[in-house]
Amino acid sequence: MADIDFNVNKHILGDNLEILKGMESESVDLIYLDPPFFSNRNYEVIWGDEAEKRSFIDRWSGGIDQYIAWLYERVEQMHRVLKETGSIYLHCDWHADAYIRVYILDKLFGANNFLNQIIWCYNGPSNVSTTFPKKHDTIFRYSKSETFKFNKDDILVDYTDATLKRRSYAETKKKGIQFKGKPQEEYLKGRLPFDWWSDIYSGGQISAKERIGYPTQKPEALMERIINASSNAGDIVLDPFMGGGTTLAVADKLGRQWIGIDQSPMAVKVTEFRLQKQADLFATPYTVQLYKYDRELLFNEDPFKFETWIIQQFGGVPQNKKGGDKGVDGKTMDGVPIQVKQSTGIGVNVVKNFYVSAKQFNKMLFEKNTSEKKPVGYIIAFSFGKGAMVEAARLRNVENIIIKLVTVEDIVPLSVKPAVAVHINELEKDESGERKIECIAVGNSPSGIEFYSWDFAYDTEKKKFKPSVIMDKEGKQIISLKTGTHNIAVKVVDNDGLENIEIIKLKINGGLTRGEE
Repeated sequence: MADIDFNVNKHILGDNLEILKGMESESVDLIYLDPPFFSNRNYEVIWGDEAEKRSFIDRWSGGIDQYIAWLYERVEQMHRVLKETGSIYLHCDWHADAYIRVYILDKLFGANNFLNQIIWCYNGPSNVSTTFPKKHDTIFRYSKSETFKFNKDDILVDYTDATLKRRSYAETKKKGIQFKGKPQEEYLKGRLPFDWWSDIYSGGQISAKERIGYPTQKPEALMERIINASSNAGDIVLDPFMGGGTTLAVADKLGRQWIGIDQSPMAVKVTEFRLQKQADLFATPYTVQLYKYDRELLFNEDPFKFETWIIQQFGGVPQNKKGGDKGVDGKTMDGVPIQVKQSTGIGVNVVKNFYVSAKQFNKMLFEKNTSEKKPVGYIIAFSFGKGAMVEAARLRNVENIIIKLVTVEDIVPLSVKPAVAVHINELEKDESGERKIECIAVGNSPSGIEFYSWDFAYDTEKKKFKPSVIMDKEGKQIISLKTGTHNIAVKVVDNDGLENIEIIKLKINGGLTRGEE
């Protein structure tokens, strides 16, 4: 597997073990992971897609020993990619916290690099009557060395009024003056949080504005404290079990770079839509890496962007310049030239012309590879015509010159995006007199439909999708609309993580009129 470019914000669909193995050592400043708990219950299958179900079976089939082995090899790679100044926060609960500390973290990071066992306390209903209700999670904090970052001034919390009053009284008494009830300035700055956190609400108390419908969603306030404490602006934050994307969303708001990994296509797309929802004019661009890629989207991508991207996916180095490349767009790690054609049915002349370009690019390497019967060049395209394939075969058989014809699908798996249709039903007016509308989306894909996402105020000029509802498993929404014109967009996401969008225009003026964008 080729190294992945982690210089840009990216969330990746795949097995985090394999992704981590492809990352550069000591390249990450902060790691937060919230792996599936060892609860042995079906609710730990969050998204329900096939990739997650397979992993779920792998995790539990051998009991606690297999779970620890499964987690160990992943944390081992995290230790490798973490910088010497970095920190790791591992979120778990009572089912396996002791095993995780002793058999994973102490072994990999060393007991001397243990920094905190943070207890995140929360409230909520309980149906137990024979034991004390278990109402906390554990977050282990470890460093890789003694030079770890810790920004205490960025995470101070307020003293209680009672504490401020006591402090003020003690200081004024020392000076022998009359107590006036004014706290000393140093105490107004606040104090460091203790290692038990009861001031951050739990998942069940997340506000409607923040909630995305992810069952084990963590509050943004939790990640704000962790990211502020152990990273600086511009640092790289890694979440290898990104789930609903809280870590990435907060890191983005705080000016950090980020990398998110998840095996679930649904998790990746929900995170993408969440970032779109919070995006503003100054939002940092990011990329999404999926199992499969939308053939139509790649075919119509900006040529220079596509050329650079596909060469990197091929494991090569792009020229990174527009025009004047003399038929060579990049090269392999061994220096062999690459040409990219963002088209289909490539003809014989392309092969003939590239033969000349490859020879001129590096004549010594060309002759060496010819004598050793190695490829002297690669042409990448969506498909090749018969003439191109015949000419490549002739060069090989007659002149011992190997020019490899490589399709885009040989490099990355391609698929066709899902189809979607929207049905609109007019309902009765609501109590305020606004028109109630039922929107029903129906998607179709060979891989199966995962979910729908809705934008009830779609910007048709900027074509910016900012979801009002991020995750809708049924594809059905009832909304109230005022008199006027409304643009509604719905995105459908399939099991490969591919998406499609349908945009409809509704006019409300006494009745309902539908038009297409």
